[in-house]
This record gives sequence, C-alpha cells and structure tokens, in this order.
Amino acid sequence: MEVPPVERLLDFQGKVVIVTGAGAGLGRGIAARFGEAGASVVVHYNRSAEGGDAVAKAIVSRGGTAIATRADVTRADDAQQLVASAVDAFGGVDVLVNNAGTYPIDPLLQMTEDSWDKVVDANLKSVHLMTQAAARQMAEQGKGGAVVNVATIEARNPAALHAHYTAAKAGVVMYTRTAALELGRRGIRVNSVSPGLIDREGLERDWPDGVNRYRAKVPLDRLGRPDDVADACLFLASPAARWITGADLLVDGGILTNTAY
Repeated sequence: MEVPPVERLLDFQGKVVIVTGAGAGLGRGIAARFGEAGASVVVHYNRSAEGGDAVAKAIVSRGGTAIATRADVTRADDAQQLVASAVDAFGGVDVLVNNAGTYPIDPLLQMTEDSWDKVVDANLKSVHLMTQAAARQMAEQGKGGAVVNVATIEARNPAALHAHYTAAKAGVVMYTRTAALELGRRGIRVNSVSPGLIDREGLERDWPDGVNRYRAKVPLDRLGRPDDVADACLFLASPAARWITGADLLVDGGILTNTAY
C-alpha cells in the first residue's frame, strides 16, 4: 500500500462520506468537518429537514460539496436508499459515519417495551443496517472503505436511567469489532469513537449538576465539543489510521481515567 505524504493524510478530496443523524448537534459537527476536509458529504436526517438542509448549505457555502437526504435508518429499505442516493449523487461511498441515535431517560422499572425497542433500534439496529448497506457498496466498488460508529463512554461506564441506551451502545462497540473482523479482507476498516459529555447550547441550564460533576473530574478540565469528536472520526476514516480496525477510541477528556474506589 502506498503511504500518503503527511500533508495528504486528512485530505478527503474525491471521497464520498455519509454521516447519519447530521441535521444537528454532534452529527452536524462531523459533517461540517468532513466537508472542510474536501469530501462530498451526504447529510442524513430523519425528522429535521430544515436542519439537514442548513448543514448541507453551510458546507456548500464554504466551498464544499454536500446534499441533504432523509431516511429512517432503522428500516433496511431506507438504509439501502440512503446509500443509493450517495451513489446517484457522487458515484459511490467511501466512508460511513454512523452517528444517528436517541438518548432518552427512563427508569428501568418503568421502562416500556416500546421505549426499549425504539432506543435499541435507533442506536444499534441502525448501525447494522447502514453498515451492511454501505459495506456492500464498498465491496462492489472494490476500493475498500471505512466505517466509524459513534458509541459513548456509557458503553463502558453504567449510567442510571439509561439501561436501554447503555446496552445498545455497548452492542455498537462489539458490533464494530465483529464487523472489522468480517470486512477487513475486503479492505473495509470499522472503528468506533466513544465520546464523553459534549457541550451544547442550554446543557448547563438543563443539567447543571451533571455538568459540574463532569468538570470536577475530567483531567483536561472542560467539556467536549463536536469538533473534538469530528476530528477523531476524521482520523479513523483517513489513511492516517490505515492499520487500525476494530478499535474503540475514547474521546472523553480523560474522564474514564478516574478510579472506581
């Protein structure tokens, strides 16, 4: 394999990147960063057409290339159609970032079956369906590719009121390793990132206790930002990570270095 020069390691010119759940928040930051790196970006959204369009337009306004596409990625047909839209618009798929998900709060003893199913489908089933659809396309292209799954530190560290979410995200981490095992011979690398607490507008107002507790313990002395996670995704999808697959990269400011006792 040719080793690219350092200045080209994070250059995504000519690459097609799908980012799911990119209409707001973390996904918006990831999509914007890939656009800045020169990729043609498929900005996926489900409910927020306005958000998805705004992200795509922002990438284009900065000289990039992007389209916004709606899909319910918990449905196999929609996942396949999302990949097809990337192929129709840009000729293929090189990178998939599985970021779509949901993060509700439910006490375990009051959690309904419907709530469990929705969270597991949104956070785990969608990863499988999108990975399967994108990897089939990558295999057909014969050039390999990269998948980056967005997990969470809660896949390693339990959180009250999140039994469905933590279980689903722990499943994402193990799914990542298994997919890496199966797809590696096709030149497709599969990794995950596990973010810590990512700042957003209104977070400190909505959850002051949690923000204060995180800040008190995090070694790097701040909350994360979307660009912190976006750059980790950029790295794992790039030739700089060409011999990395099946890994889960913590992007948490060091919070999990704290001892349990």
